[in-house]
Amino acid sequence: MMDPKTGTREDRGLEEKLRALPGRPGVYLFRNAHGEILYVGKAVSLRQRVRSYFQNSADLSPRTRRMVQEIADLEFIVTDSELEALILEANLIKKHRPKYNVRLKDDKRYPYIRVSVQDPYPKVTITRRIENDGARYFGPYTSANAVYQMLDELRRIFPYLTCDRTITGQDRRACLYYDLKRCLGPCIGAVSQAEYRAMIEGLIRFLEGHTEEVVRDLESRMWAAAEALQFERAAQLRDRLRAIRQVMERQKVVSTVTADRDVIAIARADGEACVEVFFIRQGRLIGREYFVLEGLEEADLQEALAGFLKQFYQAAAEVPPEIVLPEHIEEASIIEQWLRQRRGDAVTLMVPREGEAAELVRLATENAVETLNALRARWQADRHRQEAALKELAEALGLPAPPARIEGFDISNTQGTAVVGSMVVFVHGVPLKAHYRRFVVRTVQGRPDDYASMREVLTRRFRRWQEATSPQRLPGQKPDESFAVLPDLLLVDGGKGQLRIALEVLEAFGLQERVPAAALAKEREELFLPGRSEGLLLQRHAPALFLIQRIRDEAHRFALSHHRSRRERLSLSSMLESIPGIGPKRRRMLLERFGSLEGIREASVEDLVEAGLPRGVAERLKAALG
Repeated sequence: MMDPKTGTREDRGLEEKLRALPGRPGVYLFRNAHGEILYVGKAVSLRQRVRSYFQNSADLSPRTRRMVQEIADLEFIVTDSELEALILEANLIKKHRPKYNVRLKDDKRYPYIRVSVQDPYPKVTITRRIENDGARYFGPYTSANAVYQMLDELRRIFPYLTCDRTITGQDRRACLYYDLKRCLGPCIGAVSQAEYRAMIEGLIRFLEGHTEEVVRDLESRMWAAAEALQFERAAQLRDRLRAIRQVMERQKVVSTVTADRDVIAIARADGEACVEVFFIRQGRLIGREYFVLEGLEEADLQEALAGFLKQFYQAAAEVPPEIVLPEHIEEASIIEQWLRQRRGDAVTLMVPREGEAAELVRLATENAVETLNALRARWQADRHRQEAALKELAEALGLPAPPARIEGFDISNTQGTAVVGSMVVFVHGVPLKAHYRRFVVRTVQGRPDDYASMREVLTRRFRRWQEATSPQRLPGQKPDESFAVLPDLLLVDGGKGQLRIALEVLEAFGLQERVPAAALAKEREELFLPGRSEGLLLQRHAPALFLIQRIRDEAHRFALSHHRSRRERLSLSSMLESIPGIGPKRRRMLLERFGSLEGIREASVEDLVEAGLPRGVAERLKAALG
């Protein structure tokens, strides 16, 4: 903390670290007294940049002064260049999402379109993760529904495969999609592999925005088919041309220059911000997406723009040669250098003052303002609904105040195997996924016993609370923030029996007066409460019922996904270790390298050898997995 009289730091350990800072490029991390990362930044000179925060200067913004008051410790990582520092900074912000950094909201969840060009017959799917697997990726997009609609439209133009058949061209019959003209039918030899891949190349060019090229290619192939008297083939190409032109009609021509560029604009209001990105390819506006930023507060436009660029283009599947901004940013040259490395060619950040590009920034800004206004109205309505639901729930349960933090628990197993528990957390009616926790149940094996499993899970949860709040906690030991606070309502999935277990655990920890508990039974959606012999039935369409159903269902989903993953791993482990030459160490290596049974099955013998298996063992494994 700062001494208010002298303006100097009271923390001598921090002072020593400040004196030891090198004058080299690198990344610095500020932590608070709980060890939480407050801010990640980069510097050309760590000594000069980090020390500037601790000078008694009026140049610091109110936001930065608040952050400095919270700093209890710092770390730094030296790099060889400012470019390396920028890349490391972006990775650390994405990983830790510090409180005082500008952050993309929900940036891990954006969907991408994946085209598996590495396969003999590529497929088109939606994924939320880019991997270095040889596939082509497009995105990120902000709406999965919009991506599904786009793919549905694309499939009318480019009828790609969606089935899991092994394509030999020798199948006797095609599936229904062939009759619906949603598949070219390579399985029955209706098209060759070369023809199918040519269609996929057209789809890729279309996604890249090169629609005129696709039209010219389809036209030439249509006339060639007609001249060869292949009238059915010519008619199919004609229909695809008609569909693609319908799409092109909705793509507004926004530039007389056939340039590829992204146009970025920001709208801000009351600490909330929305970034609008126009994707312009060959002079056409082929798409637009909006992204919500967090952690802005009093951050200036330059900081917001720089933060967005570093996080968005770190995950973007494509970097265009031009990025149009509403304002110059201090880090422009180093960001251009980084983007050039990502693209493999020159990238220019431009700030137009007049002309078409300036008009595009104005148009993008208007869209950003409209989008932010619509989002804020929706957020406000959601808050009102959540407040009403929590107030109604408090009245139904006889609570003194609406429960700000609700924790939901569930158990999942298959005949007593791979038993797991889940804990989900809702704060003010909104899921706080960073506080979700999973439990592998250790005391119940070989027999299904949901009561004993729930007892173990709840006992471990509140034991962790004891440890987190214990005065005997080791200095510097960081408590799990999810366990460090108590819920205002504990909700378990089940009936009277599960509620009894929850109450016994709370009593064992002396929390029976501090933590209210309830159980929700699926059959009649009855809410069981302590001291009541009969279940409580809330009104069928009551907001309070919708809220606790959502929490119960989320706990169930979270437990089931963990159970399936654990069951698959146990099954895979058993299968792998039955193969001579594969023990626990090699099994772990295979799982870490390929992720799943399907990943191992798809790997070639050479991939397995490269991963570390002897060739003989790799060949046995491939034979066993078929």
